[in-house]
Order: sequence, then C-alpha cells, then structure tokens
Amino acid sequence: MALWGLGREGRAAWRALRARFPDQPLTVFCPESEHAAAAALADPRLTVRGEPDAEALAGFEVVIKSPGISAYRPELAEAAARGTQFTSGTALWFAEQLPGRKLCLTGTKGKSSTTALIAHLLRGAGRRVGLAGNIGLPLLELADPPQLPEVWAIELSSYQTGDAVAPDVAVVLNLYPEHLDWHGSFERYVADKLALVTRASPGVVVLNHADARLRELGDTLPGVVWFGREDGWHLRGEDVFLGDARVFEGSRLRLPGRHNRLNLCAALAAIEALGEDARPMAEAAARFQGLPHRLHSLGWRDGVEYIDDSISTTPEASLAALASLAGRRVAILLGGFDRGLGWEGVAARMGDPPPVLAVCRGQNGARIAATLRLERPELAVSEIADLAEAIAAAASAVGPGGAVLLSPGAPSFPEFRDYAERGQRFARLAGLPPATADIAGLGIA
Repeated sequence: MALWGLGREGRAAWRALRARFPDQPLTVFCPESEHAAAAALADPRLTVRGEPDAEALAGFEVVIKSPGISAYRPELAEAAARGTQFTSGTALWFAEQLPGRKLCLTGTKGKSSTTALIAHLLRGAGRRVGLAGNIGLPLLELADPPQLPEVWAIELSSYQTGDAVAPDVAVVLNLYPEHLDWHGSFERYVADKLALVTRASPGVVVLNHADARLRELGDTLPGVVWFGREDGWHLRGEDVFLGDARVFEGSRLRLPGRHNRLNLCAALAAIEALGEDARPMAEAAARFQGLPHRLHSLGWRDGVEYIDDSISTTPEASLAALASLAGRRVAILLGGFDRGLGWEGVAARMGDPPPVLAVCRGQNGARIAATLRLERPELAVSEIADLAEAIAAAASAVGPGGAVLLSPGAPSFPEFRDYAERGQRFARLAGLPPATADIAGLGIA
C-alpha cells in the first residue's frame, strides 16, 4: 500500500492506517519538500520515495492519493489500467460508515462560509455537529472521534465530490470555471463537481435556482429542494424570506454582500432538508463571524480601509467582492497564478462606477490588464509586480474614506504558499494586524 502526497490529507491517512494496521509496511510518494515531514513521523516501516511514474505506482495494489493530485494525470491512468486501485482519505472516511446524518456541500465559491454557517446554526440549536472536509480539517482526522456528532457538516471540493457515498443531504451552491488545470476542461469540472448529486446517491438534493446549470440539472431530478426561488428560502431586497414570510433582516448578517445573504438561504434550506425546523435557527446567523481571508476588514490606516479577500481565486469571486462594496471608492488588487481562466466580460460587470483603480500582478496580471483595458478603456489599470508598491498605489488612488481590496481572482502560488500567507503578507504591508489562518469551530462540538 502507498500514499501519494504527505500534506495534511496525507498525514491524516497515515495516522488512520497506523491506527488500524500498525505493522503494515507503507510507502509514501512525495516531493522533496515533504521529506522532512515524512522523517518527523518516525515510522520505521514507512519508505519515502520521490514523485512517482506509472511504473512505480503500478507496483502497488492500492494507492491513497491526496486530493490536490489530479485524477487525470497520465501516470495515474496508466497505473490504473494495470490494476492499481486509487482511493482517497475522503473515500476511506465514507467507507467507515460512521453514525450521524451527513450533509455534504460543494460549489465554486461560498462553500466554506456556508458549511461553517450550517454548523453554527445547528450548534446554536443544541445539535452536536462535526465540521470537517475541504474547509481545513481532513475527514480522516475524525475517523475515530471520542464522541460522535448528530450531524456531519462536510465541505467537499471538486477533487473530492466523487468520493462521497449516500449523504443524507447534498448541496450545490453554484458553478463557475475553476481548477481547470486539475480537471482539464470546464465540462469535466462541472461533471466532477456534480458527482455529489449524480453519483453519490444523496437522500435530498439542495440546489441554487439562480444558477442556470443547476436549474437544468434539477429539472431531471425528483424532489429537489431549491433555494433562491420564491416558494422556498430566498431574498427579497436584502432580507431572507421563506415563502412570503420574512424570517431574517439581511442587514443583521455580519458577512458583507448579497452573495453571503444567498449563502444563508442555502444554509437554511439545507438544514430543513435534514428534517429540522430552520426558522427558529435563523436568528443565530446574526452572531456568525465570517471566516478569515473572506472579505475580512483588517481595519483602517491613514483614512483607508484594507479588506482581505485573499480566498478569491476566480473572477466571479472578485466580482462578488466588488459588488459588496458598491457605492464606495475602491481599488482592487487582481492576479496570481495563471490557470487559464478567462477574464472576458469581467470589466463590464465591475460596477458603475467601476473601481477607481485595478492593480494587476502575478503570472496572469498582464493578461488581466490587457483584457480590462480592451473591454473598458475608461477603467484605470496599472501593472505593478511588487505587492508593497501595488498596495501603496491603490491607497493613493482611493484616498481617505476609500478601500483597498485584495481579491485576486487567482490562486496564490508560486509567490505564496497559500491564500492565507498571501492575505497575511497583504496585512503586514498595509501596516495592520493580519487575520488568523485558523477557522473557528472545526471538529466536533
């Protein structure tokens, strides 16, 4: 048996295997940067090898793959054709068949905040909830919990949705192009994302009626629970309604933006799909704190507000961030790793008036800048590679009372290890305390 990757998911798989098979010889394939982590495990029956080719993978009956490794890599396909079975920590966790109702949620954007909000609302009503998955706590870290929850609130990425089995409730928030480097095409990304609905055999499916692709899918499924539709949980203006009854005043939600109010509708619809009465739980939404690096106001310096939305890795996420600041003088910092996502049509949706400045940087910065200039010549666009200089230019452009928004619409690497490091660097260069990288509430409580 082998592990492929020794990040947090890989280490969780190692611990779960050692708990069950303490004497089983194991091999781990991982880049040199993870060899120190492998040595720190002090496991005499663990063999550490570098990145594998098809021949190396084919030497094992079972390989437990970390989710960030694409399932479409040619060496994986060749080894699978030769008989190697590939699985994941998510699949192994579901195979344990732990008790408790399982609510699984995915979507291109908003999935972490919505999953955490579901856990918050249920806990506020006295339910014991396990919050885990792609949100920052691998499911296998809860394979042997000291106390079982009543409900599992599980966030799944597009890398993991195909490994879920028979969740009680499956929620899909939205579909926009993302992770095309992993999936190979948008069509395959959509198919993999929707595996949570089409292959996992969920008890109840909850879908966003505002998303055209999800409406088309829902028309083929029986008994879909819709949010964003007037006969269910939806928005009228800024307020949350269930049918014709107003349940929650949207201005009381601490999360900015209409998209977050729609996420609250999704959370309430998902809770009802579990068989709970969500109406009395809605009140607790007013006490929900947003997650770090998601439209998080770091504070003010020299009359300018700095907002960390480093989690933004798609153009749609950047547009939602701008919409949440409509009416303010905003300069936005865009760009990062180039995954080939198109920025066509983004400039037209940047608001009227648009941001006072768009600063483009990173691998795809020049491409973003060229697209914005072509589509909206009146938009002020700068290309500044250095982050400190970019922040200074943005602050100068907005002046007192304005906001500098880090919402890159692109992944952080290779410049930064992850979105959290990018957001923390932004805060330090702005002269403000960085947001914590920790997400409150993970685990069972």
